[in-house]
Amino acid sequence: MKTKFFITILIPGLLLFSCSNHKGNKGNTSAEKTDNSKEEINSSKTNISMAKPIHLTKADFLTKVANYEQNPDKWVYLGDKPCIIDFYADWCGPCKMIAPVLEELAQEYEGQIYIYKVDTDAEQELAEDFGIRSIPTLLFCPVGENPQMAQGALPKDVLKNVIDEILLKKS
Repeated sequence: MKTKFFITILIPGLLLFSCSNHKGNKGNTSAEKTDNSKEEINSSKTNISMAKPIHLTKADFLTKVANYEQNPDKWVYLGDKPCIIDFYADWCGPCKMIAPVLEELAQEYEGQIYIYKVDTDAEQELAEDFGIRSIPTLLFCPVGENPQMAQGALPKDVLKNVIDEILLKKS
């Protein structure tokens, strides 16, 4: 009975909150992207805080987060504040679900942490270097410690706990 529950309920439920990392099912058309850009511009005019997640290329990652090519055997975080790195794709449903949560957290924790985003379609080499197989995948990087990775669209309260307890050591 437990096995049937696990297979029929739990596994499909988990699949709703992460996507496999492949190039298919890109859902946004250029018209949708234009509309989204207009919404972002309009909403940014009304927001008091302008803090937003920062998009990274591999070159940015190597200078702002960690130069793993230069230090392949040791993690050396280069940032002055802890960070969260969201490995995502535009076509991924769970990635779209977590994106506004990360934007809210960027505003709430402005000046305390960085929130970065890596488009796994545009930065395939970087995603491959980190073994990203499912998205969204979040990499939590505290200052002076090894990073921790989580997969799936985590709820805001869980993310806040991770930020407070692991990244900012507020516990």
